[in-house]
Amino acid sequence: MGARWWPPALRFEPYPAAEAIPNVVVDGSANVGTVLVLSHWPHAPCPPDLARDLSAESALAYLDHDGLHGAASVVTNNHFDQDGLMSVYALVDPEAALARADLVTEVARAGDFAVTTSRAAARVSMAIAACADAERSPLGSDLFGDDHGATTGALYTEVLPRVTGWLDDLDTCHELWADEDAQLTADEALMSSGAVRIEEVGDLDLTVVTLPDTASSAGGHRFGGMWESTVHPMALYGAVGGFAVLLVQGARVELRYRYESWVQFRSRPVRPRVDLAPLAEELTALEPGPARWSFDGVGALTPTLHVDGEGTTDLDPAVVERRVEHALRQGSPAWDPYALA
Repeated sequence: MGARWWPPALRFEPYPAAEAIPNVVVDGSANVGTVLVLSHWPHAPCPPDLARDLSAESALAYLDHDGLHGAASVVTNNHFDQDGLMSVYALVDPEAALARADLVTEVARAGDFAVTTSRAAARVSMAIAACADAERSPLGSDLFGDDHGATTGALYTEVLPRVTGWLDDLDTCHELWADEDAQLTADEALMSSGAVRIEEVGDLDLTVVTLPDTASSAGGHRFGGMWESTVHPMALYGAVGGFAVLLVQGARVELRYRYESWVQFRSRPVRPRVDLAPLAEELTALEPGPARWSFDGVGALTPTLHVDGEGTTDLDPAVVERRVEHALRQGSPAWDPYALA
């Protein structure tokens, strides 16, 4: 047998600088210099035979192709997160990424979808999130300025050289994931303890999760350095099937659309999002007290239908659940990530 063919490695270039260079964009949107897009973002023109749930999966699949990037010598992205980092890693070090392809994919999945069966991937995702969090980052506060493009470029430049070491030896980044990992362990135990009620409404792609009042609100990371409260996202989304999740915890009730319904998800059908702004107005009108409901907007990454301020409702949660199901069942699709721009 001949030697394994490797595509030429690209070099990373920050997004603003890459506009002047033929480039490959991963996990984001094209700029004026882009010749190839490997992204699951809404309306992104990823080649159909490379389209996957995750951008990192598309980047790894691309490594079995030749010539699609034309004159491009650089890879870039307009934001920093786990899926973007793993996608860039695949193109700047193809041999290393392919040798670790399963773990590379799971790190991207843990970061973007807060779902993984690999605890190693969850921990690497936590380490990446810590680097991107200005309050926790070991990279120093000077890296985080008002210039988003500069911060994004600096994060890639700083973290890319660490990726292979972290994938191979979690002990090298133990201090970056240990605390969050302990919270994930506790919340996974909660989700499987019987204290949490999980009801799947399959025709609506909805899961209703009722948490005990004593459930922790410590939460965990989402995407790059974001943080999501209530139970840890990986414990929550790893236990449910719906891409819309209604969380009930006493007088706190919130509907979340998961990120999978924002991107061009490929491995299973996704029920299109419904605009819940009219439902927010309806619930506000039903409230016996001063509570006001809001919806973040159908095009937000992970929009929520929630009560403003303190976040508690005077309505019976069962009433909210019925209204949510009615709105989802009767509403028209209001988000189509698969249509090209």
